[in-house]
Amino acid sequence: MDDERKSSKAGQQAAEGLREAASKDEAKNESRMGHDLAKGADRFEERSKSSDGKSAEEKQEG
Repeated sequence: MDDERKSSKAGQQAAEGLREAASKDEAKNESRMGHDLAKGADRFEERSKSSDGKSAEEKQEG
């Protein structure tokens, strides 16, 4: 039982570390780009565009 608690706590600490690293990396990229990265639905749309410039919705229509 004690090992489970240690494992869980270690996992939580690792997850927190990853969140902090991702946040720092995002802030660095936003600073370098000069604007905030898209969030939520805007981010999905931005990431779904391929090299041909079409969005996921445009691809489904055509």
